[in-house]
Amino acid sequence: MSNLPRILGIDPGLNITGYAVIEVASGGPRICEAGVIRGRSHGTLTERLAELYAGISEVLTGFKPMVVALEQLYSHYQRPRTAILMGHARGVLCLAATHANVPVKSYSATQIKKILTGAGRAPKQQMQEAIQREFALAVAPEPPDVADALAIALCHYYLQPELVQLAKRRA
Repeated sequence: MSNLPRILGIDPGLNITGYAVIEVASGGPRICEAGVIRGRSHGTLTERLAELYAGISEVLTGFKPMVVALEQLYSHYQRPRTAILMGHARGVLCLAATHANVPVKSYSATQIKKILTGAGRAPKQQMQEAIQREFALAVAPEPPDVADALAIALCHYYLQPELVQLAKRRA
């Protein structure tokens, strides 16, 4: 296990939660792991939340990040039920991080997009391309939830310049 600082970025969702662990090295951030936690769409809400909790707890235990960067909850006035369900998912993710003694930092979707693309309303395709470019990937991450999780982790990295100094001291 590396002693370099790690950031866990999470794009919360009830059916698909994107996650990405990046390691802060002196040469810049690098991807340790990225993927999705898929819930059963046919299970009850409590069963789906339990699966999400178990999945993210496994990531927290396996990678021991120093911080969880999470997209803030936002709601669309035409879909209040979606916001409520997302609130449940986000709450479970925060609970898992707290149980693992990992602090949580939240960022708005527009802040994340602006930092990575320069535009606060960038579409998913543009975000995937930005992540592909940032990490010099051969292809854009799929599904978009993975790119979003990487973007959230990178947003935290770019807004915390002291992480680079910490990485240099631990290298």
